[in-house]
Amino acid sequence: MNETSSIRNLKGIGEKTEKLFARVGVKTVGDLLAYYPRGYDVYREPVAIGQVKDQERAAVTGTVSGSVEVKRTRNLTVISTVISDLTGRCRLTWFNMPFLVNTLKRGSTFVFRGKVAFKGNLRVMEHPEIYTPAAYQEKQDSMQPIYGLTAGLTNNQVTKAVRQALENLDLSRDYLPEELRLQEGLAEYNFALSQIHFPKDQECYITARNRLAFDEFLLFILGIQRLKEKTGREENHYRMKEVWKTEEVMENLPYQLTGAQKNVWYEIERDLKGEKLMARLVQGDVGSGKTIIAFLAMIMAAENGYQSAVMAPTEVLARQHYEALEKLLGENGMLDVCRPVLLVGSCTAAQKRRIYQQIASGEARMIVGTHALIQEKVEYENLALVITDEQHRFGVRQRETFSRKGQAPNVLVMSATPIPRTLGIILYGDLDISVIDELPARRLPIKNCVVDAGWRPKAWRFMEDQVRQGRQAYVICPMVEESEGLEAENVTDYAQRLRQELPLQIQVGILHGQMRPAEKNQVMEDFAAGRIQILVSTTVVEVGVNVPNATVMTVENAERFGLAQLHQLRGRVGRGEHQSYCIFIQGNGKEETSRRLKILSESNDGFYIAEEDLKLRGPGDLFGVRQSGLLEFGVADIYRDAGLMKRASQAAGKLLELDFELKLPQNQALGEKLVQYMSREEGLGL
Repeated sequence: MNETSSIRNLKGIGEKTEKLFARVGVKTVGDLLAYYPRGYDVYREPVAIGQVKDQERAAVTGTVSGSVEVKRTRNLTVISTVISDLTGRCRLTWFNMPFLVNTLKRGSTFVFRGKVAFKGNLRVMEHPEIYTPAAYQEKQDSMQPIYGLTAGLTNNQVTKAVRQALENLDLSRDYLPEELRLQEGLAEYNFALSQIHFPKDQECYITARNRLAFDEFLLFILGIQRLKEKTGREENHYRMKEVWKTEEVMENLPYQLTGAQKNVWYEIERDLKGEKLMARLVQGDVGSGKTIIAFLAMIMAAENGYQSAVMAPTEVLARQHYEALEKLLGENGMLDVCRPVLLVGSCTAAQKRRIYQQIASGEARMIVGTHALIQEKVEYENLALVITDEQHRFGVRQRETFSRKGQAPNVLVMSATPIPRTLGIILYGDLDISVIDELPARRLPIKNCVVDAGWRPKAWRFMEDQVRQGRQAYVICPMVEESEGLEAENVTDYAQRLRQELPLQIQVGILHGQMRPAEKNQVMEDFAAGRIQILVSTTVVEVGVNVPNATVMTVENAERFGLAQLHQLRGRVGRGEHQSYCIFIQGNGKEETSRRLKILSESNDGFYIAEEDLKLRGPGDLFGVRQSGLLEFGVADIYRDAGLMKRASQAAGKLLELDFELKLPQNQALGEKLVQYMSREEGLGL
């Protein structure tokens, strides 16, 4: 068995279970080992009963102070009793565990661990784990992995499969050159892999995580440098001339471009006229006006007789881009010249055949779509410009495939994620960087507030009031469904609670990454069309649709996200003419968290926030939900691990300077790993 072996080689995984694993992206043993826990259930020191908060998972040491009651209803046996300490009392309930009657003697003391709910003045814990104080002492500080799941797949199944893979694979060969590993003070690969899944304690976890995060950055940066060397800055076979039409379009806009937009447009215009191919990243906050700049570049290409294509991450967003482009061209009398087409996966076979023909013949000069644009059947006549929207959602390999649809085209990449320049130079080593750091004057600043969980009912009433005024709202939760050991709001339960709390006529929808693409598209379309008034979602809305009517965003457990990601999420509102609001609900009472979130409430400047995020991240902020959401790294986070990324960048530079092909004996294993890494479909997470 090796890392490329199918997971069917593992005991207990049949055809049905294999399909469930495939739904979370796990097909091979290597995929399984790289399917890192999304969090850990940490057995923390017991606390006093009176200190436990509502909905908190905790361990308490309590003495059985009441009698043990047994109730039987049909097939269910309910055992309940009361425990107490000097600070308070708590009622405990178990189901179908009648043997506990012999254990729970009045006056006996145990450690009980579970989720506490407040019912009136009494705390209640349902189905808690029970330990003797000595047994809990042995387990204290241990960390049990919690994996991302799909319906039908249990945490226990994933845990067993991972243990089996670790036992059966020979992981003794480390692909990092030993000199580099020792110089950077990194753990061995086999230790890191076992401890990221089953950490002995927090120290072992951090050691393992640092090694794996370093590896992710190193492979990513080596891959970027390889790509840069391979493509270089090739000759621009599509050199363009300045055209008056772009000036006319700018003059006809119902608003004036900002100074930042004009500067970036002139940089792009200069690139398209240049001898070398353009490879440029345009960074700008959500709402800063990147799309109109992309459209101007497409118009310049069309006026020069060339084709251009823009690829969006979702069908809904592609459709919105197409409609906006069509409207702009119509207003400027250019529809007949440019003949824009929309190519997405849901097009019928007949529609696709017609569009393929229009693209191949050059009749369609502007093509908008999704991944369908890089299918083998699509042939372009003279593709001069490729634009990818929210480019970190596409692999470099996909971008490369897109670029190979003719002679190498100019590449323009758009991103709404504000990244400090120091990190951007590393992450976008193959691209020139332009920044739109100015919002249009017509935009109303978003009003922000940071509140604790006790303010939640007021937030719901506020959203209800906005809906009554004809507006819409988002609610962001960090998890899809309730998970043992992770105390955070989840989309499934939260939506149900909202439906119970709000009037029936208010439609509450849900959106998360585990839904099928067609389901996600339908939900986003319904929200964009106003058929859903409140959308409860995970961070998948980061790359979402433009819904100018959405005026409220409530973020639950805001402490679980990085500031830069919260800022990008906040950019989903404030896109229309009405005043918009963002409510950050802090799930813990830590003063440090409040200070971090205060930065968000005081500033709407994404680049300032990203810099502050970089300063504030500390080594203690390592557990639970990944923070930045940027780039498809397994454990690494560009803000939290900025120092590690810089070290990996320096190491990559030294390696390539001495041995660019990684052919020296000490570098061969790393070279093989890099080839394997770059050959994956999502190879580089750009």
